[in-house]
Amino acid sequence: MTIASNETTTAAKTVTHILGYPRVGSQRELKFAQERYWRGESDQAQLKQVGKDLRHRHWNDQIKAGLDYVAVGDFAWYDHVLGTSMLLGHIPTRHQQGFPDLDTLFSVARGKAPTGCTCAAADMTKWFNTNYHYIVPEFTAEDSFNVSWQQLFEEVAEAKKAGHNVKPVLLGPVSYLWLGKEKQQGFNRLTLLPRLLTAYQQILTKLAALGVEWVQIDEPALALELPHEWAASFKLAYQVLHGGPKLLLTTYFDDISHQLAVISQLSVDGLHIDLSAAPAQLAAVTEAIPDHWVLSAGVINGRNVWRADLAEWLTCLQPIKQQLGANLWLASSCSLLHSPLDVDSETDLDVRQWLAFAKQKCGEITLLAQALDGDQNAVAECAAYSASIKDRLSCERVNNLQVQQRTAAITPQWAERDLPYSERAIQQQHALQLPLLPTTTIGSFPQTTTIRSQRSDFKAGRLTESDYNQALQTHIQESITRQHRLGLDVLVHGEAERNDMVEYFAEQLEGFVVTQYGWVQSYGSRCVKPAIIVSDIYRAQPMTVEWIRYAQSLTTQLVKGMLTGPVTILGWTFAREDLSREAIANQIALALRDEVTDLQAAGIKIIQIDEPAIREGLPLKQSQWQEYLDWAVKAFKISAAGAAPQTQIHTHMCYSEFNQIIASVAALDADVITIETSRSDMDLLKAFEAFAYPNEIGPGVYDIHSPNIPDVDTITALIDKAATLIPIERLWINPDCGLKTRNWTETEAALTNMVTAAHILREKYHKVSAA
Repeated sequence: MTIASNETTTAAKTVTHILGYPRVGSQRELKFAQERYWRGESDQAQLKQVGKDLRHRHWNDQIKAGLDYVAVGDFAWYDHVLGTSMLLGHIPTRHQQGFPDLDTLFSVARGKAPTGCTCAAADMTKWFNTNYHYIVPEFTAEDSFNVSWQQLFEEVAEAKKAGHNVKPVLLGPVSYLWLGKEKQQGFNRLTLLPRLLTAYQQILTKLAALGVEWVQIDEPALALELPHEWAASFKLAYQVLHGGPKLLLTTYFDDISHQLAVISQLSVDGLHIDLSAAPAQLAAVTEAIPDHWVLSAGVINGRNVWRADLAEWLTCLQPIKQQLGANLWLASSCSLLHSPLDVDSETDLDVRQWLAFAKQKCGEITLLAQALDGDQNAVAECAAYSASIKDRLSCERVNNLQVQQRTAAITPQWAERDLPYSERAIQQQHALQLPLLPTTTIGSFPQTTTIRSQRSDFKAGRLTESDYNQALQTHIQESITRQHRLGLDVLVHGEAERNDMVEYFAEQLEGFVVTQYGWVQSYGSRCVKPAIIVSDIYRAQPMTVEWIRYAQSLTTQLVKGMLTGPVTILGWTFAREDLSREAIANQIALALRDEVTDLQAAGIKIIQIDEPAIREGLPLKQSQWQEYLDWAVKAFKISAAGAAPQTQIHTHMCYSEFNQIIASVAALDADVITIETSRSDMDLLKAFEAFAYPNEIGPGVYDIHSPNIPDVDTITALIDKAATLIPIERLWINPDCGLKTRNWTETEAALTNMVTAAHILREKYHKVSAA
């Protein structure tokens, strides 16, 4: 896309900006620099130089696109919520050795850094309804907040020195508190707000001293249906913060019209709304906000990869532009953190004409603003730009009549197993002959340099298919041998053939395309490369059967078949926008149902269908949850219901606060569910105090996202804690997630302790039972 020349401006200029930019770099430079530093192969100065180079490159991208402001403060060494905690001097006591230092930040996030303590990492969970993870702030009644981490101010000075017009990005105080958790019973973290506001005043004062005119202050919690006391707290917060730089109150991910009575009374200077997620709120918001406020219209979707229909947005926004004049700004809907960087890098992608990544989205904002300002060349270019979007809707590649007919034929019976769990469990006990507290892993084993190199060589044509398959068989043999040696009860094949738990299936299923460089940060140095759903989905041939059958041939022990569930495949890809998410999930579910049937026919007796994304897919408003949960649960059950009663179906969820949806988790009717609980010290199991979960459960006892090795006593204590809520005969012992990001030394040490703990606990509970 070219940026049209502004020849015939007839209105006050429309200000353009974005809410944030991808951090990791086009070649994941930040990821590799972080990991080199953590391994001791570089020093902090080298790491910080990579960060500086990336920031300048990304600011220049925004300037070249024609944006009026560059976002500053959106860069993070691990996560922007943790960055806010550092800014506020709000670090758990166990990590305060050496603070403030970058290693403190890494210690909180990972439990370990090149210097400082080796301590329990802070909890990590999903950022609203996205696949981005943030480090959860911990609050106690004694907490204080002191501005002592200078990163934000240094980067503002750095950008201004480079000649940029800056707009700092700051997570707002109420949302910061909302995103945390109390570490003391009977304490309400909202009572910390007055103390917290004093620190925020100091931050804004320092930004004003640096010559900052506008601050983007993010309050995404406003999209939620907040308790009254939380909604009311915004008034106090912004009365206190008013008077320094101008404040652009920023909301995203959903409609905020239910909060307009609160928002319109706040002492701020402008409001950003997400019109991509909730376009219908525009009229109500425009009517409600004070006349002197700026309205920042988030029309370019920061969470998907499709081109914006600029011609349609131009028609929609022209009356608003006439009404607001220079007070109408244009922006991305949310931070472009959730988008890949540059579609022009995808030289082998044959659907590029339909797509826009972060760089292109910046250009979309500028072009639309020029058209709104009366540039007739830009108006014509918007129309031409949108033409391919309309052509796509009727494209034969997109629509598959056979898939549509099969999906339409789904009946409620397709989502039901032949027998209820109570009867299935008896058949499974007889067929599987598992011990008390069976041990297993979640599925993946370390993706070594050798595995990654062989995959790269195969894709580049340097390794033949036959040689690559032989290499994969060797890795599977090694995984089975290691598991025998460790003494695990239910084995996995290790997933050496899989680049990613979703991308692998996207490559096997019809209806998806995959990118070469479409990386998106998930947390820290962890990046994912979401596939793109371009058309109706179906399975042309078996996807996993060959590898699972081979693994099972190597052992007399049970080997799990490993699949990713329909809601997670949907949630962790860039979905079509012309089809409902429910319809897409059903298409994926039918494809997985066929795979389950084939695995079972190949003699596989345990099949795991992972659904870690089911919690994050919830609408932000609780009143809308049940509609989503109904179809999400149904999609999972469609994928699993082809299994015979004696076939044991597992599922897995990680880093999801699912206590509020425990009834729907139970409704999945998986025979065994494994969940993340180690970081939270089994706090997630509190849901089972009030809910009698009917099936088997494996609460994770090993935090795989930390390099720390859990000791035997810690693992036994965690299972003892779980046994107070779940009958011991229905408990499994497992890590809390897949092990692909760990190395074999860490993995074997942790699993050895896990198996040892299992044997100790079996002896203990057998004695209790005998007594």
